[in-house]
Amino acid sequence: MPNHRLALRIRDDVPDSREGMSLAWYQTVGVPLEPGNDVELVHNGRVFDILEEQIRAARSSIHILVYIWRPGDPSDRLIQALRERAPGVACRILVDPLGSLRFDDMVGPHLVAAGCEVRVFRPLRGTMTQLNLERFQARLHRKLAVFDGERGMTGGWGIWKSWIGDGRKPEEWRDANIFVRGPAVRGIQLAFAQNWQEAGGDMLSAEAFPEVIASRGEARAGFVTHTGAPVLTNAERMTLLAIASAKKRLWIANSYFIPTGAIQDMLIVKAREGVDVRILAPGRHHDIPPIHTGQRATYERLLENGVRIWEYQVSMMHSKTILVDERLSLVGSTNLDALAIGADEGSLVVDDPTMAAQLARAYEEDLAHSTEVRWDSWRRRGLIKRLAERMTLLFGSYL
Repeated sequence: MPNHRLALRIRDDVPDSREGMSLAWYQTVGVPLEPGNDVELVHNGRVFDILEEQIRAARSSIHILVYIWRPGDPSDRLIQALRERAPGVACRILVDPLGSLRFDDMVGPHLVAAGCEVRVFRPLRGTMTQLNLERFQARLHRKLAVFDGERGMTGGWGIWKSWIGDGRKPEEWRDANIFVRGPAVRGIQLAFAQNWQEAGGDMLSAEAFPEVIASRGEARAGFVTHTGAPVLTNAERMTLLAIASAKKRLWIANSYFIPTGAIQDMLIVKAREGVDVRILAPGRHHDIPPIHTGQRATYERLLENGVRIWEYQVSMMHSKTILVDERLSLVGSTNLDALAIGADEGSLVVDDPTMAAQLARAYEEDLAHSTEVRWDSWRRRGLIKRLAERMTLLFGSYL
């Protein structure tokens, strides 16, 4: 395996036992996999059904943090539910201004009128004139919702029309999310609290962090957060540990797939060991065409070394999931391009065979709407395409 300078390598076998796996996650990213969680895989437009249900069911607090919140449906639907929430339920909303176009004039005032405290994370005003490019790029890409400190949602969702539907039409993005009840919600609440403080909000009250969260299910889970770092982020640590854990199956779906050299190396090692390594990435429907070109720049080395790759063909594939063997699932907001790895992200790690089986079925359904990229035809692509792929060095890929 190439020994890239400053690159993390996980060479040890990750234990199979629940306790051993939990300890491996704690050592690597500081998050153990706690028992007692009930988890549900939530696809596409179903996310808004869950959000509305939970807003109406909340009895103490509603906390929503999102990268994209734009006017129209489904925003109007959720604002109406917030207006009609139970009396006395605190509501706090935090958005990123880069993704939330027209939020200040067309969404924020309605949320304030509904009695919500609304804040914007790292406002853009002044960042470019001060040449503060790092601050401009350091965005809040997490998608979190927490209700009463006991129920939470994360994934790739945004509050906009692209997430309505079932991901089977060009205008309907394909996405995966996860709803969790149980002790792991405390980590999601902590992520919200930390971002809320940075945006100028007060500390959350004690009732937002119940001392005891009742056991709701059999799944072990933990929420892994990531913040930009100059050398190594928790996003890379998390991804590398997930890959290292695979012994039979490693199925990755990622919307902005430009993995670092270290991640590519470990994918290749696993493929050579006989692990079924598959990548599902966006195809012809992509919201950022240069990223799609950069994604394709990684294919040659991976395909040549046994990694299988599919491109989703019917809409923008926006999911960020990893499936490892028969038990381990990761669902969240974490993309694998260089810019995203430097943003504030988060993913729920779940040790549960039922969730893994659900994610596997969904993955296989997505492959039925995808085209496999095969090495024998890919290596014959034209010179112009090869040059265009190499130009993605400008976008920070590690090629």
